[in-house]
Amino acid sequence: MKYEDYVDLTYRPAKTDLICEFFIEPNNESMKRASGAVAAESSIGTWTETKTTKKYVEKLAGRVFDINGNNVRVAYPIELFEPGNMPNIMSSIAGNIFGMKELKSLRINDIRFPEKLLKSFKGPKYGIKEIRKILKVPKRPFVGTIIKPKLGLRTEDHAIVAYESWIGGIDIVKDDENLSSQSFNKFESRLKQTVKMKNKAERETGEKKIYMINITAETEEMIRRAKLVEDIGNEYVMVDIITLGWSALQTVRNKDFDLVLHAHRAGHAMFTKSLTHGISMKTIARITRIIGLDQLHVGTAVGKMFENKKEVLGNYNVLKEKMSDFKQVMPVASGGLNPLNIPALLEIFGNDVIMQFGGGVHGNPLGSKAGSMAVRQALEATIERTPLNEYSKKHKELKAAIEKWG
Repeated sequence: MKYEDYVDLTYRPAKTDLICEFFIEPNNESMKRASGAVAAESSIGTWTETKTTKKYVEKLAGRVFDINGNNVRVAYPIELFEPGNMPNIMSSIAGNIFGMKELKSLRINDIRFPEKLLKSFKGPKYGIKEIRKILKVPKRPFVGTIIKPKLGLRTEDHAIVAYESWIGGIDIVKDDENLSSQSFNKFESRLKQTVKMKNKAERETGEKKIYMINITAETEEMIRRAKLVEDIGNEYVMVDIITLGWSALQTVRNKDFDLVLHAHRAGHAMFTKSLTHGISMKTIARITRIIGLDQLHVGTAVGKMFENKKEVLGNYNVLKEKMSDFKQVMPVASGGLNPLNIPALLEIFGNDVIMQFGGGVHGNPLGSKAGSMAVRQALEATIERTPLNEYSKKHKELKAAIEKWG
């Protein structure tokens, strides 16, 4: 079969087909040949006709069934993929095709998985409803912080910053994405000391507090760390999903720990930032939910991240839309946020979101505890529909935040 033979605009996808939506920019080729090359090389084809292709194999060909400008949809028979194997699926539809000379650029905008294939994955163990039960917060958004500076603090100082944040009103404290087990802050010591301070904060505030410790590492070491977290009674772990890869993510999910899995997307923009090449964050969000993580960073639309509101809501919707019987994933907004962003964040996300403030807590002129209080005050004011400036007249912590970032 020639590349052009993989284009059939009369084909109507079967319910069991996997549908991939591509943006394709040909490199001195017709769109028919370029899109056919994508369908061929990601299914049964190659650059030349071979004598080894049997007639029955042709039934497994990917088919280009829709071309709309540079937007192309390809249907793949489900038999091409091993159930429950995300690395296999992505090696097929996001593999060698990205290096083909027929293409100037190529981007995966979305993937639609058939129900039978979805059923071969676990999906989230907890999701939004169970997370709310753990934190005993039935409705309002959650507020969190990331320890700053992201690297360099000794273990005891890290734990103190976490404690001050919790007693100030923050629900969640999170490691930053590049904190692992460096010499100045070893993993096991950090886990013990920070959980001890978390328990202290819970006793003093009467509120449930969460510590998301980063277990990202080589797979066997990551699993060992997850077991340590589970054994100590902490409810959460965090993983860097892009640098870990789909295989390691499936491993940690399939171990079925009694742990909420928080997905940090550090590095995603290497693949997602260009609108003409790579893969969309929406697609990464979809895959992350299918594998079974419970929380995922989706962008902010405000703050320091590049995505606009439309893109952020696209990521957000994938986490909450109907997808087999999978639980909804908790969206996370994080990156360059301060308390003044809360009204906009609440308007964008509604109540189902974790709003995380790093510098927006620890950069408060009155310190980390005051920074956490300012975040909680801004949330309370927004829920009450009181302007932040008005609310700050009786809340010096919020007033300090406004004076710094207003």
